[in-house]
Amino acid sequence: MTPKASRLLVVLLLAGSMALLIPGLFLPVLTIRGVLTRDGIAQVVPVMLEKGLSDDTVAVLQSIMNPTVVAFLQATGGDIRKLIIEKLGPQISTALQKNVTEVQVYEQTRSIVGAVRRLYEVGSPIPATLILLFSVIVPFGKAALVACATFMMNASWRRRTLTFVETIAKWSMADVFVVAIFIAYLAAQASATPTTGPNASPALIAFTARLGAGFYWFAAYCLFSLASQQITVRLASAEAYPAPAAARS
Repeated sequence: MTPKASRLLVVLLLAGSMALLIPGLFLPVLTIRGVLTRDGIAQVVPVMLEKGLSDDTVAVLQSIMNPTVVAFLQATGGDIRKLIIEKLGPQISTALQKNVTEVQVYEQTRSIVGAVRRLYEVGSPIPATLILLFSVIVPFGKAALVACATFMMNASWRRRTLTFVETIAKWSMADVFVVAIFIAYLAAQASATPTTGPNASPALIAFTARLGAGFYWFAAYCLFSLASQQITVRLASAEAYPAPAAARS
């Protein structure tokens, strides 16, 4: 292959990698949704009644109760709030379990760039920086350096650049990040499956996950990058370290 054709192939491979990487960074990669289950509703309602019944609310409910019952409770030191919770809680829980199919309590969709931004916002700069460095900066840096090395006229600088690319390539963790996203997807899907066994407790919230378009773009970039990286480095190295004339003949 002539040097001109080699350089053209390198540029095309790098352009293909970037074309896959950019949508993978900005499109949603994962959507996680949490739904309150029927068992969760049964457990949450009494707690919500206990925490949410203010004195004013108890007074209003007391005014519509049977005066004889109220007077008896007050004479015997009974707790009107507790009575209301015991009477209303089961009825509200039963009605909600019967009539409400699902109560969404959580939903979040994130791209890789959006996840990094969110981690900075919530005060987690270290994981955000690691994701940004190993999954964004290093891939772009490798592509830029290989492109520069391809068009360098100085063979010594070309060799140094390629050596540096091979060094930082070991720190590219885009493929590891894809695996981490897929593990999160599987974990969320597993939480939606009822647990079995004598000691199994009912799930209060069932999480479901959906992979977004960004995940497939980013995964495609990882596969394409692994293949194209070997080709581009070999082509650039072939120009940096040309074979002896005797070997070519």
